[in-house]
Amino acid sequence: MPCSVRLSGADRPHDLPEGALRADGPLDLGGNVRHGETRPRCGGRVPARPAPCRRGARRPPHGGGRADLRRAQPRLRPPPPRRRAHLEPARHLLPPRGGPAVARTPVQLLHHPGAIPPARDRGRPMSTSEAPRIRHNDYGTLAPPKIGEWEPRLSVSVVIPAYGNQEKLDLTLASLAAQTYPSRLLEVVVVDDGSAPPLRLPEIVPERARLIRTGGDGWGRAHACRTGSLAADGDVVHWLDADLIAFPEHVEAQLRWHHLADYLAVLGYKRFVEADEGWPTPQAVFEAIEGGSAEKLFDLGRSRRHEWVEDMIDATDGLRKHGSRSFRVHVGATASVHASLLKAAGGMDDSLVLGEDVELGYRLAQRGAVFVPEPAARSWHLGPSTQMRDEERLTRHNEPYLSHRLPMHRDWRRRGTGRQWLVPCVDVVVDARGRPHEEVRATVGAVLASTLPDAAVTIVGPWSGLGGERRAPLDDPLLDLRLTRAAFAHDGRVTFAEEAAPTSAPAPFRLTCPPGWAPTFDALQRLLELAETEDFGAVLLALPEADGLKVARFERTAAVARALAVRTDGEDLDDVVYATYGSVWIDGTEWALVPAADAAPPSRRTEDLLTWKKRAERWEAEADRLRRKLRAPLSTKLLEAAHGRTSRLRRRKEPR
Repeated sequence: MPCSVRLSGADRPHDLPEGALRADGPLDLGGNVRHGETRPRCGGRVPARPAPCRRGARRPPHGGGRADLRRAQPRLRPPPPRRRAHLEPARHLLPPRGGPAVARTPVQLLHHPGAIPPARDRGRPMSTSEAPRIRHNDYGTLAPPKIGEWEPRLSVSVVIPAYGNQEKLDLTLASLAAQTYPSRLLEVVVVDDGSAPPLRLPEIVPERARLIRTGGDGWGRAHACRTGSLAADGDVVHWLDADLIAFPEHVEAQLRWHHLADYLAVLGYKRFVEADEGWPTPQAVFEAIEGGSAEKLFDLGRSRRHEWVEDMIDATDGLRKHGSRSFRVHVGATASVHASLLKAAGGMDDSLVLGEDVELGYRLAQRGAVFVPEPAARSWHLGPSTQMRDEERLTRHNEPYLSHRLPMHRDWRRRGTGRQWLVPCVDVVVDARGRPHEEVRATVGAVLASTLPDAAVTIVGPWSGLGGERRAPLDDPLLDLRLTRAAFAHDGRVTFAEEAAPTSAPAPFRLTCPPGWAPTFDALQRLLELAETEDFGAVLLALPEADGLKVARFERTAAVARALAVRTDGEDLDDVVYATYGSVWIDGTEWALVPAADAAPPSRRTEDLLTWKKRAERWEAEADRLRRKLRAPLSTKLLEAAHGRTSRLRRRKEPR
């Protein structure tokens, strides 16, 4: 078991005092999400006619919930603490957050094919003083206004990727022409992804609707979505498929959440329907949406819900208890995200032709996103989804692509053990500046020999200063850096970076390891299991050295990104990570790291594994023998016992 203590509130010292550390009681951030009523709003370029008024039904709440930290027994014994207010500036022994703690992985340079250029300043993020603090994915602390009883201020761009099927697109646009969200704040961008014949805007469309076409540099839904997001002007980007009929409050229900926080990904609901006698006309759809009878367009009893998505949402209290895997329900059809968050995540990956929505959801999560399912954002989905039509072949197609991009799908990666992956699960950062080559080599070598196959290493140092000018090779002041670069320059798992980046996104975890300390062969796997099991935002490992205490940090990328987004000026980032995700201290020397001089070389680890394998084979053979003996007939056992007793009696009677 790791030596650990969870710290909480004002009792959490930053100086690792020598007295016993305490853990306080649970932290309750529960609350209810309120849903309200709908109101009519007429808008869009539609045939002249009176617009009837209607009022929709009240939607059920998501329910309450708690986000509790359990008590923990102290095991570290530092000196007595100097108490301080929880948010008071701290003088702690942790590495300074602005210092050389982490570096950007190679994935960050390669894995942003859909990055939005900084020319636009759309969707200005909230100031940190305005940003609410949500623990894990428990958005219950937010209270959205009732539909129809608030004043929107954010603009939204509804981006509709479309390929062919003009008939269904006409119905989607007709439903958007009758939305309750103000028309002055709503634009619709239809992206024609190379349809033949080309798509057109029909008669019934929203007031601010336009049609653009993709270029010849790509194709597919992700490419169309990326093209649309680049052309969009809204503070919020709302994806909507071209085969959806949105209920009148669909956009408003999602947008009310984005007015509360700018790091939310809001998900709409849909029912899948079939048309035995053809689809309704655009005029009929508009009249039904505008008249408040959208639910009568199709027979609810014959429709199908999005079963696995809704089951997951229901089983986790509306995703509030789903933690770091909530991104899995970010799948297709209808979702919205603040433009600034989309830009930070890098936009749609247009190298994917399927599975692009869940992949974007994963990268949004690594930027600290909270996923909010909104039952009031209802819609009809015209026809079944691709997964419903051919789930087996869809999974077969997506696995090779998404296994490289979604480290959290551990089952996929277990099938390819020993391979290198585009996005590593853990990015281990080692700062080589001012450290001997031997220390850096020992640390990096131990990581590369880990039992966790999808780990990568980033070595931080002034690599651009290593020129090719004439020098005295053995007296070169930069010799250690040159040796380190030469040792790992040809290993595809190692990257060299000049400076540390705030996070290692899109890698979900990062270990900052001081040179001279080597992870044990299973340390990364154990740290990963600890962080995943308890959903910790940070695991801090205390490492005693002759000149003081050093700290290794195992951090969840999403937790650090969330903390960076919401902390105030002068506030310690560790306090924010603790408040939003929780953290734990452990004795690093007892559990995960050893001094490099004491680390077993990789060859020794292989020998140990072979030795334990042979012992296990002997134990298994002995266990088989005992099992056979127990399964033998009773008569055989009695005969063996009688024979043994007779033999003992005979030996006693024999003369000595």
